[in-house]
Amino acid sequence: MADIREIQNSAWSKFRPSEAVLRGDSADVYFHRTIHILEKEGLNPISVMEVFPNGGGIICGMDEALALLDRVLPANNREVWALQDGNAVISKEVALRIKAPYLRFGLYETAICGILAASTGWATAARECAQAAGEIPCISFGARHVHPFVSGRMDYAAMVGGCKGCSSVEGARLADIEPSGTMPHALIIVMGDTVKATLAFDKHIDSGVSRVSLVDTFKDEAEESLRVAAALGNKLKAVRLDTPVERGRVTAELVKEVRARLDQAGHSHVDVFVSGGITPDRIRYFVEGGAPVAGFGIGSYISGAKPIDYTADLHEVDGKPIAKRGRIPGITENPRLQRVM
Repeated sequence: MADIREIQNSAWSKFRPSEAVLRGDSADVYFHRTIHILEKEGLNPISVMEVFPNGGGIICGMDEALALLDRVLPANNREVWALQDGNAVISKEVALRIKAPYLRFGLYETAICGILAASTGWATAARECAQAAGEIPCISFGARHVHPFVSGRMDYAAMVGGCKGCSSVEGARLADIEPSGTMPHALIIVMGDTVKATLAFDKHIDSGVSRVSLVDTFKDEAEESLRVAAALGNKLKAVRLDTPVERGRVTAELVKEVRARLDQAGHSHVDVFVSGGITPDRIRYFVEGGAPVAGFGIGSYISGAKPIDYTADLHEVDGKPIAKRGRIPGITENPRLQRVM
């Protein structure tokens, strides 16, 4: 499309749409055909499109959708109203309203709905985890479960939903934080020993990064915790328990044992972090069981969250209220919407 401008609002610039999206590579083909037909017919009416979710949740993806609209809509002939990332939204509530020449935004209906659907699903799942955890921080570890093109968006959505950190570099950049992470089993396996790997981490990684040791690779978790705590002393921030299901996974009793043994050995400053199959139900299991967990690493519950579908409908064409059957013609009032363009 001609006359695509730079993003004007700096708040949206980090979500700069790709050239593939701007070309409409991700658009349903019937929108390409619609644009072609209308151009041939000389039709480009001022149209109002409203976008709403088909389920309640926590809005995310709005800044990214607005970044796209800021690129493609004419600066002197556009009106856009929106809810904000992080807002709670109910089913059928208008979250985004666009008023502009149809040919400037019609091609992007697919992208806008997809951005909002996936991101709102991720953010909503993260909010469920954060609410279950209360004051205990949740960290998004799900980047490995999604395509690399969207892993950063997923982690950003997790932050919008209530996570306090995320593992992917891209997600952290979008959220304006430092990425969170300990060490993988691979480092420990290659080096052959948990303490040796933890000492190497301490030797080579910037001192501003928390020293958190993974303690379930070779030996009993409590034993490994004591070994790394003795080796690093006050520099050790936490140990992470990630016991696989083949070994019975992490239990509340295991967390309590590790905590007690660390305390008895004089390492009360070392926190216990839990990951591996964490869901809101699992979080409540630990909390209600009194397990002294200092943080949860959450993967597939967030990354695999079902999208919350969004629908986009035209409600006005050249000032005339109109809609398909089953919808009410004309603008749908929502006093929560804010004019953003």
